[in-house]
Amino acid sequence: MCKDCNYTIHGAQHHFGWDNSLPPALRVEPGSTILFHCNDSSAGQLGPSSTLADVVNLDFGKINPVSGPIFIEGAEPGDAVKVTIDSFAPRAFDGAGFGWTANIPGFGLLADQFTEPALKVWKYDPASMAPALWSDVARVPLKPFAGTIGNALAEAGLHTVVPPRRVGGNLDIRDLNAGTTLYLPVEVAGALFSVGDTHAAQGDGEVCGTAIESPMDVVLTLDLVKGAHLKTPRFTTPGPVTRHLDAKGYEVTTGIGPDLMTASRDAVANMIDFLCATRGMAAVDAYMLVSTCGDLRISEIVDMPNWVVSFYFPRCVFE
Repeated sequence: MCKDCNYTIHGAQHHFGWDNSLPPALRVEPGSTILFHCNDSSAGQLGPSSTLADVVNLDFGKINPVSGPIFIEGAEPGDAVKVTIDSFAPRAFDGAGFGWTANIPGFGLLADQFTEPALKVWKYDPASMAPALWSDVARVPLKPFAGTIGNALAEAGLHTVVPPRRVGGNLDIRDLNAGTTLYLPVEVAGALFSVGDTHAAQGDGEVCGTAIESPMDVVLTLDLVKGAHLKTPRFTTPGPVTRHLDAKGYEVTTGIGPDLMTASRDAVANMIDFLCATRGMAAVDAYMLVSTCGDLRISEIVDMPNWVVSFYFPRCVFE
């Protein structure tokens, strides 16, 4: 329950894809606070007892459900929706928070190197949000956020949720957590806002294509900024964004070359090799682990012809 919420959007009130012809699940006045019961990115196809076979049999027509859409009274093209992100509460299964990370063939930064499916099912304390156990030697600090959050596009028809867009969508920005204020461009009357794809933790880049995918209850306040004329989303954080990871420092690998995508792939592959050599991990396990907590950063993009991409892996995961 959310005593300060004006409305609730239930888990069944979701859709797959952006379509400005969808009837709104709710019409609200600017300034309304809404509780969203968000599904995980598999729409419940993967659960606490799932096995590798469930990954193999995923229905990709039911990926990335988003709750909504919400029609905000008075929203017009050229305005911005101001989203105050209030809180995230994991949905408990048998008293435990649940999440999953998977290597899905054909998806992810190193899809050509990791062609077989893999699955990690997580459990964590939904009250304390203590780091989630990967194994007896690794724990991932948690920082919940919504991977997909955005408004409907002006273009008619159904548009997949998978790529991010100028009005938001599948942004996968892990700093869109509680306390952050997000501004989203409006392209259609009412904005038709939706949110979903909640994560318990993710590294910048979400390199294997999945984070700790976890169903959550999300509280947001939706307001309007008239005549904002944003070209793309922007946001403001309330404070530091990496303090959950910083305490023990980082191991860092690099990729260097004239192409940022190739350098990014090299930086991640080098970290996987490092973890395999120093921690005895299987390569696919290292790949999934770094996706949940490691950060890709552009370290240098001016000294042509070569650019530097670094991959930061937090040492606190093993200490």
